[in-house]
Amino acid sequence: MKIVSAEFIKSAVHETDFPKEKFPEIAFVGRSNVGKSSLINTLLGRKGLAKTSSTPGRTRLVNFFRINHRLTFVDLPGYGYAKVAASLRGEWKPMIEGYLEKRENLKGVVLIMDIRRPPEVEEEMLIEFLASLEIPVVVALTKVDKLSGNERARQLKLFKKGMDGVAIPFSATTGEGKDKLWRAIIELVEV
Repeated sequence: MKIVSAEFIKSAVHETDFPKEKFPEIAFVGRSNVGKSSLINTLLGRKGLAKTSSTPGRTRLVNFFRINHRLTFVDLPGYGYAKVAASLRGEWKPMIEGYLEKRENLKGVVLIMDIRRPPEVEEEMLIEFLASLEIPVVVALTKVDKLSGNERARQLKLFKKGMDGVAIPFSATTGEGKDKLWRAIIELVEV
């Protein structure tokens, strides 16, 4: 997809603060520090649009980005080992689940996973939760550039065994998987 414009719209916590636009939305979700923001920036060809950090748990709000005045990307807070107060992490669950359960223009979710870590219970529960809501999921496996060919093949085999469906290898460093992930996103929006 050719990106003509990509802009940050707003950050929000409550449904009443979400943008009122009716563009189709694609949500990006994953464990803390898997590279959600880097993946979004790579897809959009913009550095720094989605804020990145080496510190897990930096995305703490639901962040909305308008793409080409016809699509919205939604960056959700990460889950897992984020080094933030337990009370704040406790607030994320209802915020994220509320968004996923109630957002009418949500067309699909990109579940982002670090290829170096096998799927865990949280990912399986999230996939089951999204299936119960009939929300399509595309899995993107980030940081593939950090593995040798043999390690990569072994990890891809683990993901195929542990999860149904197709997982797209992705690298924010090399751009690998960018076109394939865009095709999957466009398919979600056009369904």
